[in-house]
Amino acid sequence: MSLKCEPDLAERLRATYPEVRPGYHLNKRHWNTVALDGSLPDRMVADMLEDSYDLVVSALPRRVQRELGWAQ
Repeated sequence: MSLKCEPDLAERLRATYPEVRPGYHLNKRHWNTVALDGSLPDRMVADMLEDSYDLVVSALPRRVQRELGWAQ
């Protein structure tokens, strides 16, 4: 699964977890590809997914953010 990430955190995650690699065919500064093989804690994967969603939606127009019910 590919997830958007703050650049500094992306590098730290890659250095710490072999299951987290630079984004496959994506901007490697902002994206990680995460192997979902059960080796990472579920809570960690859920947190990364939530952070990724927030980063992606924050870049959308406000109208679209409201349609998605996203409030940050």
